[in-house]
Amino acid sequence: MVKAIFFDIDGTLVSFKTHKIPASTQEALKALRDKSIKIFIATGRPQCLINNLGDLEFDGYITVNGSYCFTAGHRPIYKGCIPQEDIERLITFQQSHPVPFVFAYGNEMFVTEVNDRVQAVSDLIEIPVPPVASIEEARGKDILQIMGYFTAEEEKETDIFGKVLTHCEPMRWYPLFADIIARGNSKSTGIDKVLAYFDIDLKDTMAFGDGGNDIPMLKHVATGIAMGNAEPHVKAESDQMVEALKKRGIEVEYMVKDNEGHGFHNEENKFDFYRAMDKFLSIHLKK
Repeated sequence: MVKAIFFDIDGTLVSFKTHKIPASTQEALKALRDKSIKIFIATGRPQCLINNLGDLEFDGYITVNGSYCFTAGHRPIYKGCIPQEDIERLITFQQSHPVPFVFAYGNEMFVTEVNDRVQAVSDLIEIPVPPVASIEEARGKDILQIMGYFTAEEEKETDIFGKVLTHCEPMRWYPLFADIIARGNSKSTGIDKVLAYFDIDLKDTMAFGDGGNDIPMLKHVATGIAMGNAEPHVKAESDQMVEALKKRGIEVEYMVKDNEGHGFHNEENKFDFYRAMDKFLSIHLKK
């Protein structure tokens, strides 16, 4: 029996085209609550950027990819911050590598500078550019997430996660920047914290998602459902998609790229996917 359902926002509840929740979806969510099924948000957005849900009511929120969870009444359930030692190394790093960084903490955020990359991402997901402040302002704060505006190639050249942000991991769904959170945090981690708080068993859960950061939660809950617009690697993790293929006697090869999110943006990953797709079709189109 389903007692709790977790929903991603961007690309799942909210369309990337309209940036709104369809009326039919709003009605379905209200119907779930009328049946005493708890509904939760599970998003990569920080709390201060959850601005597109209208007047819909949810029982709780998993934000910044599991780094901060709280109830509808804003009572904290879990907080997993980036270690201060990583922040200190990043402050030093930025002196010789002057790229913009966004820091999210509590219900606030700031950016160290605004350039074309920062503006492009802001326009893409329709969020305001954060106020500008010195990177020194991150010192001593409970930083939940960092957005680093460097490409995958620049990431490799600097080895930033091997030498600077050594207790963090990146998530990249757009080539111009990476979402950075403390290692060990994920939407599945957030789900466990929320379920423990509400005393709900994992076997009574369901989740909907579409992006790379949704894979841990889709695999973790009892029933994970990838949206029809989801990326290929996310659909492969959806229980319903996999089960349908298995019933036809088709084995599924999983391809998960940790440096991707809403789409394959890195060229090497695109080619890997095309090769796998060609292999799959060459085998199964003959049957």
